[in-house]
Amino acid sequence: MIDKPPSATDVLIVGAGIAGASLAAALAPWRRVLLVEAEEAPGYHATGRSAAFWHESYGGTGVQPLSAASFEALNNPAADFADRGFLSPRTALTLGQRSDAAAVDAFTAEFLAKGVAVSRVGRAEIAAKIPGVRAEWTEAAFEAACSDIDVGRLHTAYLRAARRAGATLATRAPLRSARRTSDGWDVTVGEEHVRASLIVNAAGAWADDVAAACGVAPLGIQPYRRTVVQLRLGVPVPADLPLVVHVGGEFYFKGESEGRIWLSPHDETPTGPHDAAPEEYDVAVAIDRLQSVVDWRVAAVERKWAGLRSFAPDRNPVFGADMTEPAFIWCAGQGGFGIQTSPAIAALLASQIGGSQPAGAIGKVDPRPYSPARFAKGF
Repeated sequence: MIDKPPSATDVLIVGAGIAGASLAAALAPWRRVLLVEAEEAPGYHATGRSAAFWHESYGGTGVQPLSAASFEALNNPAADFADRGFLSPRTALTLGQRSDAAAVDAFTAEFLAKGVAVSRVGRAEIAAKIPGVRAEWTEAAFEAACSDIDVGRLHTAYLRAARRAGATLATRAPLRSARRTSDGWDVTVGEEHVRASLIVNAAGAWADDVAAACGVAPLGIQPYRRTVVQLRLGVPVPADLPLVVHVGGEFYFKGESEGRIWLSPHDETPTGPHDAAPEEYDVAVAIDRLQSVVDWRVAAVERKWAGLRSFAPDRNPVFGADMTEPAFIWCAGQGGFGIQTSPAIAALLASQIGGSQPAGAIGKVDPRPYSPARFAKGF
């Protein structure tokens, strides 16, 4: 363990990935916080395997308010949190063929109505932004504000801020059991016993398992395997290539360095929580889909990895008190957008369980659509 857990805490956060770490940083100035992680190091699973970007339309219109509200905190963080921002410019194209024109039109109109800076572009603009794109790809929506996120530095900054404010991090400390008492929880983490007033479930793919261990009904948080490969190409593709996302969700790719890209088949293979590994079939599918879009020769597969992306049944994140057990707090279902929404989710959830009220754009977000109560009958 990095630290031995204290015998008692106000808030026990289960999971030290981006969700748990960001909440710990937001809450630690106001409450005693213990952050526990089953692995040897925080961020081993989804957080550490993310090809993350801030892409305002990613995740759909239900996620967009959280992404938009998080932009300023990621781009211009407070000086006591980081010495510079976590974003670097990228741009994005949501791409389709001629038969996808209606889908691209609908995508553009839907996000324009939400205030997203997205514009419809045609074949000439596509060819200028994607060298070697095949002739049948004629429809796209362009977002200039899309940016890469320095995930490792952001995650480290959250953990550092949490510790500076007094939070304790314990690794190799899985939650083994939890018993509800009249004034909180008796919890076993690793080999230690802890008293906690509240439990926050930020366990990612393990969220429903943690709920069950606490005697709380699961919400149906489903993990899906997602594959990413790094390709070295036989053509000089620029490092600042846009993030290119298929309008139908069959691929995305972006420049990584000169002549290299990161590529995903945008796969969502249902699975249980585990240490995900890439399947050769998914790597082959990714490359096949890429070669249907561009005429680039693939020189080598340099890296390949997989992570788990976990979704609630309606594919929007879930944060807030459980509807039947108010001392059990959900912070789960962040899909592939947990990093770009982490400032907003952490600030909004912290305000519900004892932190300060968020200001600025985050303070204007209505958290009610993300409450677990939406899964109760009649909500």
